[in-house]
Amino acid sequence: MSKYVISYDIGTTGVKSCLFEIDKTITLVSAAMQGYNLYILPDGGAEQDPDEWWDAICATTKQIFLQCAVKPAQVEGISFCSQMQGLVLVDKEGKPVRRAFSYMDQRAKKQIKEGMAYGPQIAGANIKKLIPSLIITGAVSASVKDPVWKYNWVKENEPENFKRIYKWLDVKESIICRMTGKCIMTPDSAFGALIYDIRDGKRCWSETVCKLLGVDMQHLAEIVPCTAKVGGLTAQAASELGLPEGTAVFGGGGDASLIGVGAGAVEMGDTHMYSGTSGWCSTVVDRSIVDTSAMIAAIVGAQPDSFNYFAELETAGKCLEWVKDHLALDEIGIFLEKTHVAESKESVYTNLYDYLSKVVNEIPAGSGGVIFTPWLHGNRCPFEDPNARGMFFNISLDTGKTELIRAVLEGVCYHLRWFMETQDKKIKTSDTIRFVGGGALSDVTCQILADVTGRTIETVDSPQNVGAVGAAVIMAVGLGVIDKISDAKKLIPASKTFRPNPENKAVYDRNFAVYKTLYKNNKAAFAALNG
Repeated sequence: MSKYVISYDIGTTGVKSCLFEIDKTITLVSAAMQGYNLYILPDGGAEQDPDEWWDAICATTKQIFLQCAVKPAQVEGISFCSQMQGLVLVDKEGKPVRRAFSYMDQRAKKQIKEGMAYGPQIAGANIKKLIPSLIITGAVSASVKDPVWKYNWVKENEPENFKRIYKWLDVKESIICRMTGKCIMTPDSAFGALIYDIRDGKRCWSETVCKLLGVDMQHLAEIVPCTAKVGGLTAQAASELGLPEGTAVFGGGGDASLIGVGAGAVEMGDTHMYSGTSGWCSTVVDRSIVDTSAMIAAIVGAQPDSFNYFAELETAGKCLEWVKDHLALDEIGIFLEKTHVAESKESVYTNLYDYLSKVVNEIPAGSGGVIFTPWLHGNRCPFEDPNARGMFFNISLDTGKTELIRAVLEGVCYHLRWFMETQDKKIKTSDTIRFVGGGALSDVTCQILADVTGRTIETVDSPQNVGAVGAAVIMAVGLGVIDKISDAKKLIPASKTFRPNPENKAVYDRNFAVYKTLYKNNKAAFAALNG
């Protein structure tokens, strides 16, 4: 008997609410989306309002039922795929004490310098803190964007707010709290806080690392499995959502955990690449692996018996959104008002990708030698520098707008290749790579990625919804439809395959070699302009 569930895909700039039917396959029945703000502050801050998340969730929940014959009473489960490494500090009533910190927030430069970047160092981290962190958590809080430094920033800069803290939550956990009244964290979110003991027999908050980094353990929530039923909707939450009181709410997972699940890349050694607002390359591995020099770590995912070796790019599809909003695509009728890229909503790709398919694909590989760097909000991997920025390199009188647009697509693909090759120094990435996210809607982008990487690229149906599909898989396990997450692989087949063109690969090899030099050659200039 089929079951109906709702997955909330809580992104950086909007929520997509998806109603799925789980039977022999997972079928999307209805979906609705609503955006919200990302508040960029002049001191490097990036904040969001949890009330805006909630309003968007309530509005889209009601909308999905207006578009189909399924009734709210038929829904058996609710779960989430969410942006990660946010910081939502709530009081004893479960209400935020201040606006939430986005993972993009970079204000805590003083806190990380005083807390980590002093004394004898390796990769910018104090040895006495780095070594126990690596042993216990499999990672280290060496980035200004890591949640612990935001937590310490509040302690130092907003002492009255800090006194009101009851629990430290991530994004989806704050929504679970609002739905059920319970404060929990799933293991992947706990790992994202970088104070979680990953060792066998532990799998809990680390008292040692909390002491090293100045975290009050009373602020930490109970850790529950991603597939666990946390509770049921409270009367108030049910009323606001338009769903029955008591509807089961499951832990869910972060986007880095569940997008790979929704991509069908769940077996050991499977690699997937993602291009949405951000981008990444992730490979399923059986142990904790860390490359501190390249800021890559094997992170805890939704599957309890594996890790995801994960390298992240802050702005991937966001670069294409910047193109849409600022590169004046008036000749194709989709030029929009100029907007700060961080304030724009999740992309609607169709018109732009129609243009890409018809026009950009006519430009030869390599964009006439023009190279774009996709570091519009700094960069994390394989080098950490919040001062890095995007640029078009090697423009000539022959360069036109279409070359610039293609160069943006190629630049994101170069960075994904850089991730892949950096991972290959420690593990073996898969010969066939699943490519998902909004970027995978474009056959042109898929072929460029195949040509740039030299790997076979596969896509799946509705690649922009794979996070929500991953959350549906979580509920399939929680509701007893399947035994374990890896059982879902057969339900998520490849829909298209792209194989590399050797002639294009030669051009991209040349450009990629130059691409890798651009940061090193301009590091001092970035620091002078943005430091």
